[in-house]
Amino acid sequence: MSHPHPELGPPPPLGKDTLRVVALGGLGEIGRNMTVFEYGGRLLIVDCGVLFPEEEQPGIDLILPDFDYIRDRLDDIEALVLTHGHEDHIGAVPFLLRERPDIPLVGSRLTLALLSAKLGEHRIKPVTVQVEEGDRRSFGDFDLEFLSVNHSIPDALAIAIRTPAGTLLHTGDFKMDQLPLDGRLTDLAGFARLGDEGVDLLLADSTNAEVPGFVTSERDIAPVIDKVFDQADQRIIVACFASHIHRVQQVLDSAKSHGRKVAFVGRSMVRNMNIARDLGYLSVPGDLLVDIRQLDDLRPEEAVLVSTGSQGEPMSALTRMANRDHQIRIEAGDTVLLASSLIPGNENSVNRVINGLTRWGAKVVHKGNALVHVSGHASAGELLYVHNMVRPRNFMPVHGEWRHMRAHAGLAKLAGLPEDRICIAEDGVVVDLHKGKAGITGAVQAGYVYVDGASVGDVTETALKDRRILGEEGFISVIVAVDSTSGKIVGEPEIHTRGAGIDVDAYDAVIPKIQESLERAASDGINDPAQLRQLVRRGIGRWVNETYRRRPMIVPVIVEI
Repeated sequence: MSHPHPELGPPPPLGKDTLRVVALGGLGEIGRNMTVFEYGGRLLIVDCGVLFPEEEQPGIDLILPDFDYIRDRLDDIEALVLTHGHEDHIGAVPFLLRERPDIPLVGSRLTLALLSAKLGEHRIKPVTVQVEEGDRRSFGDFDLEFLSVNHSIPDALAIAIRTPAGTLLHTGDFKMDQLPLDGRLTDLAGFARLGDEGVDLLLADSTNAEVPGFVTSERDIAPVIDKVFDQADQRIIVACFASHIHRVQQVLDSAKSHGRKVAFVGRSMVRNMNIARDLGYLSVPGDLLVDIRQLDDLRPEEAVLVSTGSQGEPMSALTRMANRDHQIRIEAGDTVLLASSLIPGNENSVNRVINGLTRWGAKVVHKGNALVHVSGHASAGELLYVHNMVRPRNFMPVHGEWRHMRAHAGLAKLAGLPEDRICIAEDGVVVDLHKGKAGITGAVQAGYVYVDGASVGDVTETALKDRRILGEEGFISVIVAVDSTSGKIVGEPEIHTRGAGIDVDAYDAVIPKIQESLERAASDGINDPAQLRQLVRRGIGRWVNETYRRRPMIVPVIVEI
């Protein structure tokens, strides 16, 4: 079993008859999925998604893959292939197209429709190539075959990539629901056929590799949603992913059978559901939908709202409702249904939203107390099934945190694959396939690129550390006037503080110490402002730490007069 190593150097030049695989995101994390395949000096990219920030990344809107590895080779890209329309697979496409707008985007009908709407907001007109399951298309030396897979969004695809160096199968995100709502099954026969032909490298979804058995069918959710509707006396507010068309369909069906009207809340929800309805993926009976402005005309027992915010996103509609910062006011007796799973890292945010909603008297139904969501990712039993069908010569777990990828590697071993044929990589680690054997050969840069408002890549880890300190410990600024010639202090240091939790009078104890250290420096002939700032920072920092056990940000300012 190959293990990534922090001391890996740059990979060697790509050899003849070698296929190179470099994940720029999606390994060791849930999100930011982007994998670059290289053969004969040409590149094929599969997915280009975003990662959503966690609490320790304050002020960040999105996290992108690092494009530095391909930035000097944008003209070598044959195509960008998209497995499905979730944000963690398509969200970073606008940022890549800013650097080369004419990269062909290859995907299914719904995926391209969702992406085109997003690109329209960025004023980018893409070059698109629509495909469907069963199609084969060639882009340079990359011969692609597309297979249907079942997921929590319609029109998801797996991709077989044939090159002179070997054949790969990338499953994308998938599960094996045998009774999918849209009747579109994962193409197990296609997987088996590829296995018979010979798959040199399998890249497969690892998200639920720790979960035993098989995933619950989507059809099992409908009776639970119906029960929620039966028991609700007032408004029902359903929060789910803006792309979960199947779940929204179930809500619409229940609303119709219970004589309720439905309003979509949240810009992405309205946009995506309009696209899904226009393309026929969402069936909306007659006059079921109403505009949000018409809700006041309905009695509470007639209204259903379908909203974004199931992950506790700070600016989402549901979070703002919980914070009493939305035009829709939560009232006692309302029922809120969180019809989604938790993305790892979002637990605290979701719990805060649940508490906020409950505070105003809402009954909150969620995955913890009812079967209101099933995962879109294959469990261990399904993954073993795929390994036994495909029988790959080499395996690389993708899409998952470390524990998921290691669990998936364990499944591959159980299915009979030797340890030296399993490559557990991380973002930036280079895997080369040569003469039927895959192995790790180096690493490239693949760090986080932060989006903060209109700024892309300007926020560094150092800046985030400063933000965390400011948010947790506050800051102290110390203004000191010194004589520009002698370096002697002029007057008394002036201290300002915000968020440090220290009374302003308490600084009287440290001001003499600052003055003393600066006078000693002046007598030693030290008058460099940088050195004086450091003296002030150390002096007040030591005092705050010893007295209050805190480490606020300290900003010394030396004014020469």
